Amino acid sequence: MRRRLINSTLAVVLVVIAVFGVSLVIVETRTITSSAQDRIESEALRLVGIVEANVLEKKPIDPVALGEQLDAGHHARITVPGQPAVNVGAAIPDGVMRGTARGEQGEVVVVEESRSTVTREVGRTLAVVGAVALLAVVAAVLLAVRQANRLASPLTDLAETAERLGSGDPRPRHKRYGVPELDRVADVLDSSAERIGRMLTAERRLAADASHQLRTPLTALSMRLEEITVTDDLATVREEATIALTQVERLTDVVQRLLTNSRDPRTGSAVPFDLDEVVKQQVEEWRPAYRSAGRAIVRSGRQGVRAVGTPGAVSQVLATLVENALMHGGGTVALRTRVIGNQAVLEVTDEGRGVPPDLGNRIFERAISGRNSTGIGLAVARDLAEADGGRLELLQTQPPVFALFLSRTAPERVEPQATVR
Repeated sequence: MRRRLINSTLAVVLVVIAVFGVSLVIVETRTITSSAQDRIESEALRLVGIVEANVLEKKPIDPVALGEQLDAGHHARITVPGQPAVNVGAAIPDGVMRGTARGEQGEVVVVEESRSTVTREVGRTLAVVGAVALLAVVAAVLLAVRQANRLASPLTDLAETAERLGSGDPRPRHKRYGVPELDRVADVLDSSAERIGRMLTAERRLAADASHQLRTPLTALSMRLEEITVTDDLATVREEATIALTQVERLTDVVQRLLTNSRDPRTGSAVPFDLDEVVKQQVEEWRPAYRSAGRAIVRSGRQGVRAVGTPGAVSQVLATLVENALMHGGGTVALRTRVIGNQAVLEVTDEGRGVPPDLGNRIFERAISGRNSTGIGLAVARDLAEADGGRLELLQTQPPVFALFLSRTAPERVEPQATVR
C-alpha cells in the first residue's frame, strides 16, 4: 500500500510538472527570443541614426566610433548609397539573428547576434525550471511517504487487532489515529472486542457454573447407584432406583436452567411451590453423606410454607449451602424455615468455625473462598436466588447462618413447629 500511495502521488506530481513545465519552457523561449530580436532591432535603429547624421554632415563613416556604440558580440553591416559597405565588429559565421534599420537617405544598417546567446538564456531558464521541478518531486515523495506511513501504519495496527481477535485475545486497544475513517474502524473493532470478551466470559462462567452445579447431583446419583450395587434386597433396589430417577430429573432440570440462564440470566420460571418438599428432599439426599461423616442434618421451623420460585433452583441453592456446611463446617447442620411478613426464610447453619470476619458478604463474590475452594458455589447460588426474585444473605459469620429469602404465597397450611432428624 505504501508503494502504491507513493507511486500514485509521484505520478500526479510528474503529470503536473510535465504540463506546466513544458508550457513554461515554451513561453519563456518565445519571450527570450522576442526580447533578443527587439534588442537587435533597437540597436540597428540607434546605429542608423548615427550613420544618417554623419551622411548629412558629409562625414566619413568611422568604424571605430560605431564599434563603441555596438554591443559586445554583435556584428553590424552598414551600407550607404555611393559608398562601400562598412563592417563593424567580428563576423559571426552562422546561426545568427538579424535586425535591420533604414535611414531617410537610403542608409541600411544590419545588426547580427549569435543565436547561441538566446540558446544559453533558454538553457538557464530550463535549468531553473528543472531545479524547481526536482525540488517539487522530492517534496512530493517526502509528503507521499509521510502520508503513506500515516495511513499504512494504522491499517497495520488494525490488522494486528483483528488478528488478535481471531486468535482469542479480545482486549480492546482504544487506539486512535486522527483519521475519521480509520478511527471508525477502530471503534468497531473495539466494540467487537468488548462483545467477544463478554461472550467468552459468559462461556467460561457457564462452564464453571455447570461443573459446580452438576457435581452435587452427580455425586448424589453416584451414591444411590452404589447403594443399588451392594444390596440384594429387591425392594431396596427399587427404592434407590426411584430416587436415582428423581435425581436424574433434577439433573436434567439443572442442565436446562443453565442453558436458559446462559441465554438470558434474567429469565425466570418462578412458580408457587411447597418449600417443605424441597427441604425434605435435600435432607434425605444428604443424610447418607452426613452419616458417613459422623454428623447429622436436621430440619425445623415453620411447616406448610409455600414460596414463589423455581423448585430446581431453590434445591440447587440449598444443596450448595448444605454441601459447604459438610465440606467446611462442623457439627450438626440445621435447616430452619420461618416467615417474616410476606417472605419465606430458609436458614442453614452449622457448628463450625464459620466465615472469616474479614470476608463477610464478600464470600458471595466469584473466586472468593475462605477454605481454598473454587469460590464459585455461593456466587452461583446467589445468582440463582436473584433470578427468581429472592436473595441469599449471610446473617451471621460465627457460627455461620446463611438465609435464603423468597416471596411467600397465601394461604398456607399452619402446623406447629417441629424438629425432624
